[in-house]
Amino acid sequence: MNEMFAGWPLLSIVTFMPTAGALLILLARISQRGDNAGYDNGVKLLTLIVTIATFFMSLFAFAAFQWDAPGFQLQEDIPWAFGASYAMGVDQLAMSLVLLTTFLTPLCILASWSIEKQVSSYMVLFLLLETLMIGVFCAQDIVLFYLFFEGGLIPMFILIGVWGGERRVYAAFKFFLYTLLGSLLMLVAIVAMIVMARAAGIENPSNIPALTAFAAQGGFSPDIQIWLWLAFFASFAVKMPMWPVHTWLPDAHVEAPTAASVVLAAILLKMGGYGFLRFSLPMFPDASHFFTPLVFVLSVIAIVYASLVAFRQLDMKKLIAYSSVAHMGFVTMGIFAGNEQGIQGAIFQMLSHGIISGALFLCVGVVYDRMHTREIAFYGGLVHRMPVYAAILLLFTMGNVGLPGTSGFPGEILTMVGAFQVNAWVAAGAALGVIFSAAYALTLYRKVAFGVIENPKLDGIADLDAREWITFIPLVIATLVMGLAPSYVLDFTSISAEAIANAYAGAAP
Repeated sequence: MNEMFAGWPLLSIVTFMPTAGALLILLARISQRGDNAGYDNGVKLLTLIVTIATFFMSLFAFAAFQWDAPGFQLQEDIPWAFGASYAMGVDQLAMSLVLLTTFLTPLCILASWSIEKQVSSYMVLFLLLETLMIGVFCAQDIVLFYLFFEGGLIPMFILIGVWGGERRVYAAFKFFLYTLLGSLLMLVAIVAMIVMARAAGIENPSNIPALTAFAAQGGFSPDIQIWLWLAFFASFAVKMPMWPVHTWLPDAHVEAPTAASVVLAAILLKMGGYGFLRFSLPMFPDASHFFTPLVFVLSVIAIVYASLVAFRQLDMKKLIAYSSVAHMGFVTMGIFAGNEQGIQGAIFQMLSHGIISGALFLCVGVVYDRMHTREIAFYGGLVHRMPVYAAILLLFTMGNVGLPGTSGFPGEILTMVGAFQVNAWVAAGAALGVIFSAAYALTLYRKVAFGVIENPKLDGIADLDAREWITFIPLVIATLVMGLAPSYVLDFTSISAEAIANAYAGAAP
């Protein structure tokens, strides 16, 4: 299989195929004549085809990937400007997140079929967003990484600001300003790192593997690492988001259209975790050790606090948004445990949360499309009118709680095992959060699905249609396969997790 794709720029094809689809839509829009409804349906179909093709192309890249080989693979490197280069490459960590992105995007397009306002613009922005998200995980040059990382803000800002709810402008600007301000500090740190690496004679000072090797040789002194770590932390902590810089997330989720909420929770949040794993631990290991107690405290607060706040929410989307804050607390806890179990658990949790949280936002979108409200009190007894929907919602609720047999379990247990090896109190605090998560998730399900139908407006509500079936089936399969056979994921990501853990352990005091 490797010989078949030898010489192909697979990562560039996967990354920019959605952009090519966006250009096709723009060309079609210029020449569009006649029936707007027919044109809009054609745009939706074209976007769906492009995103499915991108997913299959990512599978080709996966087929050409060697599971047991360390380091970056499928590399491309073209000199660019100012010493930077267009360098692409993926390891097991990056490849798994690329697959998550390309897997979820077609499902988001299916979930966007009810969009009627400026359809072509919506689809163009979604395709551009997919390119930028994939680029973050494929970029092997730190300048290229930053451009992709920041570029993703623009389409998401517009998606929330144009197609969002009543307070969409407020939510869009809050999202944009929070994430941008943190990332400006990261830009300063990137420039400083490149200058230091160039002064030390590094041939390609913006290349991520070269910077990692430079850091491993003591290129960044412990004192310098402190400042660089803080600058990167300012960006990644907001992106996750960690407590207390999480307040933009509930507003963004509530106001965003359903598909944008899915992407926001499932993929954009993971860029923060990916940044910690790609930069903070391997490049600034001394600083990471120094700040580990702080991260542990913030992680436990996020897990417990966000779970308690979620329990009091009246809006389904806001409840799931706070749930995401809590689950990202497990991710940061596992990452900064610094051992292989914790890092493996964090990677698994990121992938699992991408699927389960995305599915839960899609579940909210199903009833919102029918009733145009997300208020929990409006619903009740849906199992009597929507039995299939109730069964699917139950599965993803159980996954969110971390029930064994679902994908939510392996990641949570591994992060707690990893944290327990470092600090038993941190693991105990996280375990308390697991109990609280069961309380808010099962309470939500009871109020929405069980009981009698007291609201007469629900008498005629319909169960899932064919399009919604097609949207949920892949997510159901992924949740069960990852839960029942987690070794498929863990075996694949183990080399990346071991390399990061070794880099972190090499600086242990």
